[in-house]
Amino acid sequence: MKKSQITKLKPQKLYIKNMVCDRCIRVVRDELQLLGHDVRNIELGEVEISNSIKPNDVVSIKTMLLKNGFELIEDKNARIIEAVKTSIIQLVHHNHDVEPMTMKYSEYIAQKVGRDYHSLSVLFSSVENVTIEQYIIKQKVERVKELLKYDDRSISEIAFALNYSSVQHLSNQFKSVTGFTPSQFKKLTPTHHQIHRISLDKVK
Repeated sequence: MKKSQITKLKPQKLYIKNMVCDRCIRVVRDELQLLGHDVRNIELGEVEISNSIKPNDVVSIKTMLLKNGFELIEDKNARIIEAVKTSIIQLVHHNHDVEPMTMKYSEYIAQKVGRDYHSLSVLFSSVENVTIEQYIIKQKVERVKELLKYDDRSISEIAFALNYSSVQHLSNQFKSVTGFTPSQFKKLTPTHHQIHRISLDKVK
């Protein structure tokens, strides 16, 4: 076969719900490779596969994902909402631990998702029954819980890392969501810490 006759397969994208950490990326990559797929690129919520995907492949992929606590997203609006959530999780839990973020959340989300923030906000609120701003607050509170559990940073350092205007701002927000002040939460036993933690994909 001549080189010009070789058809180059166009990479296909899969959009996946509940991918919230590096471990999720490893699991999805390994499982897809076990199913015989060539994973070209993978990040939170999105996988690019080089080979063609047939209807039977979709069934096996869906089954694998459900077995591991994930879900294939096929609806366009659901993909957009998951992209918003993923961008927030990436920002709050995986970026800007040492240096605070200078870009506005709205600018960051619009840039990552590639859509106008106002339209994203309207869609998100209508489907999730919570605003993007409220979702960000809840994810930040979960991050604060995690950092308090590690006990290697002061509340002031945590407030700085998560771009709160002050320790008081963090404390007020944390208490309004959890019912505890950060200091009270810090004194809880490890078992109680676990009870009050929420899995990132379950935050609403």
